[in-house]
Amino acid sequence: MRQPYLFFLFIYVTTLWLTGCGKDEDIPGGEKPKPNPNPDWSIPTYADDYSAIASWSKRSQWNLANVHDPSVAHYKGYYYMYGTDASYGNEHDGHGHFQGKRSTDLVNWEWVGGPFYDPPVWVADSLNAIRSRMGLEAIPKASINYGYWAPVVRRVTVGGQEILRMYYCIIIDNYIKSGKANTAANFDGSWTERAFIGMCESTDPAGAVWTDKGFVTTSSSDRGMNYSRSSLSDWNAYFYYNAIDPAYIVDPGGKHWLIHGSWHSGFALLEVNAITGKPINKLGEPYADSTSELTARYGVRIGTRNASSRWQGSEAPEIIYKDGYYYLFLAYDGLDVPYNTRVVRSANIEGPYLDITGRNFTNGRGDSYPIVTHPYRFNLSNGWVGISHCAIFQKENSNEWFYMSQGRLPANVGGNPYSNAIMMGHVRRIVWCPASPAEPDNLWPLALPERYAAVPDYGIITEDSLVRTWEHLKLGYTYGQQNRATSLTLHANGTLSGALTGNWSFNASKKQLTLDNVIVCVEREVDWEANPRCVTLVYAGTEKNLNATYWGKKLK
Repeated sequence: MRQPYLFFLFIYVTTLWLTGCGKDEDIPGGEKPKPNPNPDWSIPTYADDYSAIASWSKRSQWNLANVHDPSVAHYKGYYYMYGTDASYGNEHDGHGHFQGKRSTDLVNWEWVGGPFYDPPVWVADSLNAIRSRMGLEAIPKASINYGYWAPVVRRVTVGGQEILRMYYCIIIDNYIKSGKANTAANFDGSWTERAFIGMCESTDPAGAVWTDKGFVTTSSSDRGMNYSRSSLSDWNAYFYYNAIDPAYIVDPGGKHWLIHGSWHSGFALLEVNAITGKPINKLGEPYADSTSELTARYGVRIGTRNASSRWQGSEAPEIIYKDGYYYLFLAYDGLDVPYNTRVVRSANIEGPYLDITGRNFTNGRGDSYPIVTHPYRFNLSNGWVGISHCAIFQKENSNEWFYMSQGRLPANVGGNPYSNAIMMGHVRRIVWCPASPAEPDNLWPLALPERYAAVPDYGIITEDSLVRTWEHLKLGYTYGQQNRATSLTLHANGTLSGALTGNWSFNASKKQLTLDNVIVCVEREVDWEANPRCVTLVYAGTEKNLNATYWGKKLK
């Protein structure tokens, strides 16, 4: 009677191996099965392709669907997230601006309303006041084309009260010279109009109750009123600072700073008043006859990808302070596919900001490393592209840091020609990894390759549990291309084969795995590509001269 039992046991085990991980609570990263330490926890089941529930009437089911350029702050028990007005099929149109989501666990999110439905009156008034001083006719309010982009939200204390403060961006998509809408047919030999950053505050974000505080800054030029443009293919921008993509930080000394900028000439650092949230400097006219005159009023330039270009392909600054350094995260390239994230740091808020190799980002000395995210694809999946414009935040009452951005599906997934417009919110844990084996305390932040699912603590990750075949990704910079996984085997005798060769070792107390000469940090996360999804082990790490990041996940 034993033979049938063994036969069916073989079939059962083989089926689990072919189809996924089996019971998610029984597979803590490939080690011997252990009971789930949190029986209330379960693996997220929401689909990456949310096109079936993309309609506005189904927004209560969106969870992390329709996320673009997110910013996150914790307030009164919830993580509140707000982002650019964008949604699959433009389902958000007519339903207010900077709509948000909130969560208690960073995994399950519910929709919340944004701060306003109509453009704030001050935007048109400010725009036309500037145009009047430039000798230009006012643009009728009904003819102004608005865009609502990239807010940043922070919890701050003002007058002894904790509030949420949001800086938001509104762009004007009309030509400067004629005021006509930005279309090829209307091209009048000028650049398009400026962007504005405004500010609002709330003590009731759940009720979508916000008080608008108005103008903060605007796009500014070092070319006086010479806003001419030779052709639509001329990218030698009129504006030196583009007033979009604000980031906001309170330094250890209590000073408040706004950082903003996109493409054009780089990122501006502007000190703001802690109480009012408005600039300390008197900004004056948003144009000047020299760069030095402009930056004395509109902010110090703290970073640029290319100092000689006014279209230098970096945007979306995000900044945090940790252990003596300001870490400045930035997005590279176009947002549809090639979007990728880098990080630089400085001991001083004003810079210079250096990358892991010592390359000076403040002076525009070339591409910066490490790579934090990049388009990628694990096997048996479509993978993700357009992964950048991030929020970096600390989990409340913990030492855990998180990265959040949108991820886009590649084109033509499931035969859908518009699948690249599907934007799923990605929350990832950050690991702090050594720059090289010789610099164990020189730690740099990297996002993990799998999204956060609040996996419970199954205990110590052992060296034995790492022995097996992994999917290994070398996140190297290849414009607009997904890095694809290859096979890497960690053998029990401490050697490597496949994608890497040499030896491996593991420091269990630090959860650091050395792959030849690169240290990667190991954690448990969910394998979102598996069917069914399951818990596995993942890693992320780099080496200062690698010009790439290693990502990996263990196969079952």
